Amino acid sequence: VPKKLVTTVSGCADDALAGLVACNPGLRLLQGHRVVLRDDLLAIRGRVALLSGGGSGHEPAHAGYVGKGMLTGVVAGAVFASPSVGSVLAAIRAVAQAGAAGILLIVKNYTGDRLNFGMALERARAEGADVRMVVVGDDCAFAKPGKAGRRGICGTVLIHKVAGALAEAGASLDEIEKKVMAAAKVMGTLGLSLSPCSIPGSKPSFQLAEDEMELGLGIHGEAGVRRMKVLPADKAVETMLKHMMDPSNASHLSLTPGSSVVLVVNNLGGLSCLELGIVAGAAVRCLENRGIRIARALVGSFMTALEMAGVSLTLMLVDEELVRLIDAKTTAMAWPNIVAGPATTQREQVPAPTEAPRELQDETGAGPGTTRVQRVLQRVCSTLLDMQDKLNELDRGAGDGDCGHTHAWAAQAIQAWMRSRPPPAAPAQLLSALADVLLEQMGGSSGVLYGLFLTAAAQSLRGHSGSPVWADAMDAGIEAMQRSVLGAVESQFPLGIQTPPEFPCIPHRYGGAAPGDRTMLDSLFAAAQALHSLRSPGADPLQVLAAAVQSAEAAAEATRHMEAGAGRASYIRSSRLEQPDPGAVAVAAVLGAVLE
Repeated sequence: VPKKLVTTVSGCADDALAGLVACNPGLRLLQGHRVVLRDDLLAIRGRVALLSGGGSGHEPAHAGYVGKGMLTGVVAGAVFASPSVGSVLAAIRAVAQAGAAGILLIVKNYTGDRLNFGMALERARAEGADVRMVVVGDDCAFAKPGKAGRRGICGTVLIHKVAGALAEAGASLDEIEKKVMAAAKVMGTLGLSLSPCSIPGSKPSFQLAEDEMELGLGIHGEAGVRRMKVLPADKAVETMLKHMMDPSNASHLSLTPGSSVVLVVNNLGGLSCLELGIVAGAAVRCLENRGIRIARALVGSFMTALEMAGVSLTLMLVDEELVRLIDAKTTAMAWPNIVAGPATTQREQVPAPTEAPRELQDETGAGPGTTRVQRVLQRVCSTLLDMQDKLNELDRGAGDGDCGHTHAWAAQAIQAWMRSRPPPAAPAQLLSALADVLLEQMGGSSGVLYGLFLTAAAQSLRGHSGSPVWADAMDAGIEAMQRSVLGAVESQFPLGIQTPPEFPCIPHRYGGAAPGDRTMLDSLFAAAQALHSLRSPGADPLQVLAAAVQSAEAAAEATRHMEAGAGRASYIRSSRLEQPDPGAVAVAAVLGAVLE
């Protein structure tokens, strides 16, 4: 059974509503019922009240949409279970007694919801209340919907918004009912999932293979229309939109070039925000390519399926009036507060700031020939690209697992730079240029560290020649790495104030990094010690470099037995760090590639 962060399985729906109300002063619970109402019920006197609801597990739906300009109240059931007739009737009575001029129930098309809300409606009418019900079915999954009709899913949230804006403007029950029914007919939604979901205390409702995704599934884990191999995001979105607009699909949405739509990119619960942004961009591009104008785009979690890693796309055909209703203000906490305007991939970019041209300094020292430099750099790049998976695997012990990716980006950036121009032959210019490439392109903490090292080493080499200067350059690079972040730490505690010992998370020296702290510095420091032999008269540079590589490799391997004192790994218990440090391994590999 999957882990859930709940207090009790039986009370999770009640606890979730209680937490929402506790944090939102505009909401109130109806005593004795799983019902959330607006705090200002008196404000609906003479206006139409809007009630919705359904099973829990779809948060922020539906309680997140209670507020001025959206719903008056919602009725929640247990997880994935319809609310009871008694609670729906209690909500109707509460708003009727507050003076509502008619009540509209907005219900997703599921049998349980229709039955419970429908029965409560009949009983309320028998008591004299003016109650209507709109059933929303926006699912575009099935080419031939069965007797139950199209399922009600995320598009229901747009109906909440349209109805809420109309009610707030003082529209009559007849007008609201007519306009939301018309809006519901020009709306469609389709879901796609990479994983199942599970009710607290239960096993997942279905299984998907590691390389599978499912198209058209429901918000309770009901089966979709087909399973397929995992596609890249752009291809997956293309597949979804093609299915939604396929004329052979009886539940399709008819869109033609020139159509204007509201797009909702909905996280089904477990998709990362990064993935959601990628999907949103792909959806906008795909619709633009079809000649469809995206009047508004809403991206976020609107109607979820617990922890399901998936997404749904909703499209509603809109005219100017519907767009105004979508834009109307609301205090509902789950409705996004965004700048009103169309979505497009064609937005003009802010021009990049111009950089003053650099003055090239003359180099008196002779350096390796350009061809040799290219050959060495290509070996370094190939080595890092070949090690990508290994470095990622080593880095997973520290929690993020991206060391290989970061070094691969560096290698690709250097290769692109070499294709654009011949690298400088003079050592100082070469190292300075490489520092610029890594600082601009590599990213991560490694990019800054390599950039600092190479910049300082280049400055040390400038105007000097001979083998011993390389030992000086190595020392200068290491010193710059250690000194630079010490300066950054001191900037947080100016005027010589020491960082308080009770705050061990604030390092007293650069990243906490020193030899023996299980970082890339261990390999660099060991190589630097070996390079000091270059200062001895008659030293063979190749033999010294070979010894430096061996020292770096031995130091990298020795990090396997060290306790991390800096970097992300310092937050991990030493017993879990059973592999050598990936940064130290990468440095040793780079030095080895230079020697080959």
